[in-house]
Amino acid sequence: MKLKFCGAVSSVTGSCHLLTTEQHKVLLDCGLYQGGKTLEQMNEEPFPFVPSEIECVILSHAHVDHCGRLPLLVKQGFSGPIYCTDATADLLHIMLPDCAHIQEKETEWANRKADRLGKPHSEPLYTMEDAQETLMLVQPILYDQLFQVNDQMRAVFNDAGHILGSAITELWIEEGEKTTKLVYTGDIGVEERPILRNPVKIKKADVVVMEATYGSRLHESNEHSLQELIQIIVKTVKRGGNVIIPSFAVGRTQELIYELNRFYEANDEYRDFLKRVQVYIDSPMAISTTQVFRRNAQVFDDETKRYILEGDTPLDFPNLNFSRTSQDSMALNSDEKPKIIIAASGMCDAGRICHHLKHNLWNRKNSIVFVGYQANGTLGRRILDGEKEVSVLGEKINVQAEIYNLEGFSGHADRDGLLSWVKGLQKAPKNIFLVHGEDESKEALEALILEETGYPCTAVHGVTEVDLSEIEGMTLEEVERDIVDEEKIMQVRDKLYGIHEVIEDILYSANLAVGEQIPTEKLVQISNVIMQLEKETLNLGMAVTKEAILPEKSGVAKDEE
Repeated sequence: MKLKFCGAVSSVTGSCHLLTTEQHKVLLDCGLYQGGKTLEQMNEEPFPFVPSEIECVILSHAHVDHCGRLPLLVKQGFSGPIYCTDATADLLHIMLPDCAHIQEKETEWANRKADRLGKPHSEPLYTMEDAQETLMLVQPILYDQLFQVNDQMRAVFNDAGHILGSAITELWIEEGEKTTKLVYTGDIGVEERPILRNPVKIKKADVVVMEATYGSRLHESNEHSLQELIQIIVKTVKRGGNVIIPSFAVGRTQELIYELNRFYEANDEYRDFLKRVQVYIDSPMAISTTQVFRRNAQVFDDETKRYILEGDTPLDFPNLNFSRTSQDSMALNSDEKPKIIIAASGMCDAGRICHHLKHNLWNRKNSIVFVGYQANGTLGRRILDGEKEVSVLGEKINVQAEIYNLEGFSGHADRDGLLSWVKGLQKAPKNIFLVHGEDESKEALEALILEETGYPCTAVHGVTEVDLSEIEGMTLEEVERDIVDEEKIMQVRDKLYGIHEVIEDILYSANLAVGEQIPTEKLVQISNVIMQLEKETLNLGMAVTKEAILPEKSGVAKDEE
């Protein structure tokens, strides 16, 4: 068995890793490179494998640096299943067509320029047709559902807490009499963040492939960043300026909506003032993504679920506006009233945010607030690094606005969060391979893990292949205990008790509803509970039947479906 690190080996973008056995080739993620021209040109380079030979893709989440080259993979011959969580599948129907649209438009603009220079035309990296063909290959899997990848491999998706649907993958690979367990973290989220659940900590692994985005840095607390954001908004609005927030359409934008909503409700001091300030979500993708979030409440944390069950709408508030059309977007820059504009892309390398930067960067009344990672070579990174003049949409702009970086909103675990996740392993893996980070971050995290845990750890530099054949692996009995351990059984029982109580409450409320007049609010609450129960029951049903798809040699019948 071999593992080849094909992407995100020198930066935080382009995630792609190839797992090979004698019979199978499985890809973990297939992401776009993002950043400066040098990085983006890597998207045009051939894959370090033959796409048509890849049997399937196991996808960690829907950010484009993890999924954005899937249509190119399909264009070049891949035709197998793409396994991901159900929420990720929903998001892919937004992300991949949008990526294809960008590829087609950028090629169209480049070809117009080529016509004027008498140069030959180029082709887009992939087309909308390629994206649609890719979506037909997507196979959604629920969290905690054990599924058969092929006759040698089984897998489970665990909540990574990074964005909606993000997964930490446990993968059991059988070779002969031994089974090796590989854990691929994708991107690990931050504990105790709003909306999403905490990242699941894995107890056992033979091999870990782990991100290291913030391996050398600590975040300020989310609460501190929120307080700072409110102070920035108040200060900027009072001087007549706009607050411009470059934000990732998937995850960060929804968190900002949620945080502003909760802050408005809980703080009398600023409520009246802030409710007069209009907030605009200026990103068609972010608007569509917010709808996907609303449809996937089953993966929210307990606090957010409670708000929903109480009749609250955590992803909305009265002064929130959605700018759907380009005309709506352009109107924002001719409106002189102070406002908050949240727009994609998060690294300022494309999209409507570029137009808002062009109209706002030069004015010292305004504030630009970064709330996510800025890769080397991006416009966002250049602004954050303090460049006084930047090129935006082909025009030189003098940077006069106030620039802020609020890392407390980051969706990535920081150094201590990554170390905490590693310490969740109950025994030393054979190796932890660090990817998805700049060299400094990977090397700092490698040293820290070695110092704090003694676990073998390797910072991956460049496209590299490692041989995993010598790993001792687990016995069949150890594998089955690992897949369904006592803690998971207790979690299922706890859910059953919870559902039992909810059913009793529904029956009591339903009796009231059919027997006498009750307030509309109560009927809404009953409706919300029923919808929530339907989703929870679906997840529970899949969790309870995990054993149903264990291979026959384990002594448990396969799934009859």
